Amino acid sequence: MAAHGLVHTYELSIPILMTIWLLEFSVTAAVLGAVVTVGYGLFGVGALPGGILVDRYGSRRLIVSCLAGMGLSFLLLSVSPTVVTIALALGVWGIAASVYHPAGLALISNGVQDDVRGTAFAYHGMAGNAGIAFGPLATALLLLVVDWRLVAVALAIPALVAAVVGVLASFDETAALEAEAATQDEPIRSLTAFLGGSRRVFTVGFTIVFVLVMFNGLYYRGILTFLPEMLDEFLTTHLGAIELGFFGPDSPVADEFDLAQYVYVGLLTVGIGGQYLGGKLTDRLPPERGVVACLSALVVIALVYTPAAEAGLAPLGAISVALGFVLFALQPLTQATIAKYSPPDSRGLSFGYTYLGIFGVGSLGATIVGGALTYGTTVTVFLILAGFATIACTLAIVLVARDGF
Repeated sequence: MAAHGLVHTYELSIPILMTIWLLEFSVTAAVLGAVVTVGYGLFGVGALPGGILVDRYGSRRLIVSCLAGMGLSFLLLSVSPTVVTIALALGVWGIAASVYHPAGLALISNGVQDDVRGTAFAYHGMAGNAGIAFGPLATALLLLVVDWRLVAVALAIPALVAAVVGVLASFDETAALEAEAATQDEPIRSLTAFLGGSRRVFTVGFTIVFVLVMFNGLYYRGILTFLPEMLDEFLTTHLGAIELGFFGPDSPVADEFDLAQYVYVGLLTVGIGGQYLGGKLTDRLPPERGVVACLSALVVIALVYTPAAEAGLAPLGAISVALGFVLFALQPLTQATIAKYSPPDSRGLSFGYTYLGIFGVGSLGATIVGGALTYGTTVTVFLILAGFATIACTLAIVLVARDGF
């Protein structure tokens, strides 16, 4: 839970820092979207080799390495003089962070009994959302008083401390698999073993899940990366510069205060409740059905977001709350679906493949949305996102049909 929270602290502090980088380095949203795609892309691409390493070496080593690598990457970010070196630092972060989800989710899948696994996914997801919400909040608050480079240093420290704690912690990684221990396959140590393991993982059901989460990843990365920028446009339309008056026109804080950042953090905080509900639902109904419900809601939200946001502050707040709640309620449901359609002895590989789809292919969502904002409008952005969710929802319906209505 601690590691999950920190992974997403860094992941979602990047969009907050992007609002500074756009001004400091004088680049377009399209260019900066491509830059962060480097880190976010490696965050996903590295999940597959990370999953293989999890099955071979266990979760502890991978999670500790993840924490240490993320801390060092943000130290590198703090001394980056150009957009190119920012891309390099984010690349290091992406490689380090990429191993977390296969390691953490394999740990839950193999270490927690079936009857409470959904609850474990819920608490794990809530920890992630705490990082998703309060990491950017801490980043935004620190930016009020110190330079963004010092903020990057401050963000690096908790991961380095957590890495030490991870070395000292004691737990059983396979508590739920004791009865199956005699039938476990050997860890992947060769290309032949990798190909054989991949064939076992990619059943028809798992293949559908893989494509489903890939399109969900495009939606997730696309909306969250540039939502602060879009919120800023909507809030400026409704409020103008009223937030600056709160501090006074000559206040140094006024130059750094961005109301959109705090609205964004509020949206992410709402996701904590969504994670809890989604996790609880996985203990009470087939997870595919919950996935269908959430994706259907995300289609509707994407189609009505811009009209609602332009209608006034109250509709903007309501649609943003709905987006934050549903977007994150979906996560434990998809994680439980992945576990359902993957073999227990290859959970690391299974989650490696799916997070390759979610964060690797999904990272292109930042580039797509950055381009849509640069050359189109917010309406264009949300129509594209609605298309992603529609495809994913259709695949989820196929899963429900195969499992039996």
